Amino acid sequence: MEETISLKELLETLKKRLLLIVSITLIAAIVSGVVSYFLLTPIYQASTQILVNQQKNEQSVYSPSEVQTNLQLINTYNVIITSPAILDIVVSELDLKMTASQLKGKITVGSEKDSQVVNLSVQDPDKLVAAQIANKTAEVFQKEIPKIMKVDNVSILAKADISENPAPIKPRPLLNVAIAIVVGLMAAVGLAFLLEYFNNTIKNEQDVEKILGLPILGVIATIDDQQIEELKLKRAARKSTLRGETLGS
Repeated sequence: MEETISLKELLETLKKRLLLIVSITLIAAIVSGVVSYFLLTPIYQASTQILVNQQKNEQSVYSPSEVQTNLQLINTYNVIITSPAILDIVVSELDLKMTASQLKGKITVGSEKDSQVVNLSVQDPDKLVAAQIANKTAEVFQKEIPKIMKVDNVSILAKADISENPAPIKPRPLLNVAIAIVVGLMAAVGLAFLLEYFNNTIKNEQDVEKILGLPILGVIATIDDQQIEELKLKRAARKSTLRGETLGS
C-alpha cells in the first residue's frame, strides 16, 4: 500500500521537533559567529592600477591599431606580473619572508574587457604589507617590462593607499552567520524528518489502521490523574447528596 504524507503531518512533525530545530540553528549561528570573530585572521586588500599605453609626444598621432596591440599584450602582462622574474625581485627588495610562489598566491591580476588598465590586488593579514607589495610589484613590473618585452608602454595609474580604518575583505562575520543559520535550519529540518521516518512507534489510531490494514472499531479514551481525582470528588459529592436525601426522608 502506497503511503502518502499530508501537509498537516509535515507541520505536526516540525512542531513536535521545534525545539530541536531551533537549538541546532542557534548552535550553528553561535559557532559561526565565534569562529568568524575570534578565530579567523582578518585579511586586508590593497590595489594598484597599471596603464598599458605607449607614451606619446605632441606630434604623435592616435593609432587604433596600437591600442589593439596594447589590449592584446595585457593578457601576456598579467602572466608576467606574477612570474618569478618579477616576484623574485619584489621579495628581495622588500625582504619578505616568503618565496615567489607564496607571494603569487597573495596577488590577483585582472582587467576589464577592452580596457588598457590592469588591476593588481594584494591580500595580506597586514594592511601596510599588502600596500607595500602592491606598489613594489607595480614598480618592478614597470622597470623590468622594457627588458623582457622590449617595449615601454607601462605606467602606474594609481598607487595602493590604505585608509586609516580599512575594513578587512574577509572574513565577513555577518554573512558567515547568515549562511550558518540557513544551513543549520536546513540540516535541522532534515534531521527532524529523518528521526520521524525512523520512529516506528505507534502514536495514534491512524498508525494502527495503516500497519494492520483494519478499520478501527473504537478508541479507549485516555484519562489523566487530574481527571480521575475530579471524578472521585464528583462521585463522593454525589454519594453525600444521596445519603442526605435518604436521611431526610
